[in-house]
Amino acid sequence: MTIKIYVPQDSASLSVGANEVAVEIEQEAHRRNEKITIVRNGSRGLLWLEPLVEVETPDGRVAYGPVEPSDVAGLFDAGFVSGGKHVLGHGLTENIPFLAKQERLTFARVGITSPLSIEDYIDHEGYRGLERAISLGSEGIVAEIGASGLRGRGGAAGRTGKKWQEVRASVSDVKYVVCNADEGDSGTYSDRMIMEGDPFVLIEGMTIAGIGVGAAQGYIYLRSEYPHAFDVLNAAIKIAYEKGYLGNNIRGSGFSFDLEVRRAAGAYICGEQTSLLESLEGKRGLVRYRPPQPAVSGFMGKPTLVNNVISLATVPIILDKGSAYYKDYGMGRSRGTLPIQLTGNVKQGGLIERAFGVTLREIIFEYGLGTKSGRSVRAVQVGGPLGAYIPESQFDVPLDYEKFSDISAVLGHGGIVVFDDTVDMAQQARYAMEFCAIESCGKCTPCRIGSQRGVEVIDKIIANNSRPRQIHLLRDLCTTMIDGSLCAMGGMTPFPVLSALNHFPEDFGAAAGDAKVANL
Repeated sequence: MTIKIYVPQDSASLSVGANEVAVEIEQEAHRRNEKITIVRNGSRGLLWLEPLVEVETPDGRVAYGPVEPSDVAGLFDAGFVSGGKHVLGHGLTENIPFLAKQERLTFARVGITSPLSIEDYIDHEGYRGLERAISLGSEGIVAEIGASGLRGRGGAAGRTGKKWQEVRASVSDVKYVVCNADEGDSGTYSDRMIMEGDPFVLIEGMTIAGIGVGAAQGYIYLRSEYPHAFDVLNAAIKIAYEKGYLGNNIRGSGFSFDLEVRRAAGAYICGEQTSLLESLEGKRGLVRYRPPQPAVSGFMGKPTLVNNVISLATVPIILDKGSAYYKDYGMGRSRGTLPIQLTGNVKQGGLIERAFGVTLREIIFEYGLGTKSGRSVRAVQVGGPLGAYIPESQFDVPLDYEKFSDISAVLGHGGIVVFDDTVDMAQQARYAMEFCAIESCGKCTPCRIGSQRGVEVIDKIIANNSRPRQIHLLRDLCTTMIDGSLCAMGGMTPFPVLSALNHFPEDFGAAAGDAKVANL
């Protein structure tokens, strides 16, 4: 009997030697006359265990990790091809607590299937959403997405169904679907995991979107630093064409949809949808004035649907299972699940998909098991480099768009970065302003000049140069950036700055009274 052994091939696992482990397993099996087949899957998202090797047994897959090439002979000695016990063993993969407590909808196949096997994808409920979408037609598709309560997973959290309806209602002979895959927030990697671990779900989601809004052409605007995702996506797109899931008359449905990957320009600002469209057209990535919205005049002046990877990758399960099924997860106006990316000073970092409503305390201590340093958690930044710093006193606020807005914070793309009690929050605030100064497109004055002045003011605060006056000036500057910036780049940069000043005034050398909490 031939044993299947799974070794991941995504960027995270490759960076810690997964290819070398796969080669060593193959060679060791040959030396021992063991009949094995190595399947290169995506990562399960248990990143502290990568490379995570799984062996298929009658009871399910058994996990071993983190595995190094030097561990392989010992694994064979322990009978790991039949699920034998070893110090690196974790039992059945599905029973590992980090994974067992998750609610995987969008990531249901990631780590399970072979990314470039369309047969494997179909065997695991793939393309069932497209089949139903074809039967529903354009109006039915958009209605289903709207009823699901799906909101954008790229940061702004707009209602996905509303955006789809706007594009569908726009009158034009040509429309486009654009996937924003320019994943640039610190501590985020869920887009990459989908593209490298389950590319067909993104292709299926974009195809459904095209049928829904009446677009026959799609583009994936891919972060330039993702070479592996580029290769996997292009290979998957080629297979989809060959099998009739892309191109003219998809599966005999009468619908057509073409798709290609375009590399991003390497600028953080191009994650903003209008700047992205400028870059996609071959121009410098500058934010556009609105209106008109991209739904009316987007790529090449035509109606364009712009959605994030996770938003589009969630579409197939909504069309397959139905809007009521998806809406049953979550709380309030935040429906469904959120792929949470846990990073920073934490023992167990990785991808956690949970329904909205889980708390930061649960994520940090039940999944992450606290800090890797063993020190107390002091602050957590949620939502990328423009997200607020959240103190321990707010760790019990549910992960919900409205609940986070109530505490002047954002969920953004779901990235969570943990800091222990050695962090200097004044320096973190300075970093936020400096980041904006570097990455600003420069089109509007509040962002371009405000971020530069912000760095200078924070330096004066740290140096105790007229500190009370400088703190007042910093708050005034932040208000100007929030109210006057053209896009979220300048409008959100004050979030980490003010949250650091409000919750950790002592790091600025300020008394609590000097750093009185201000409304954002």
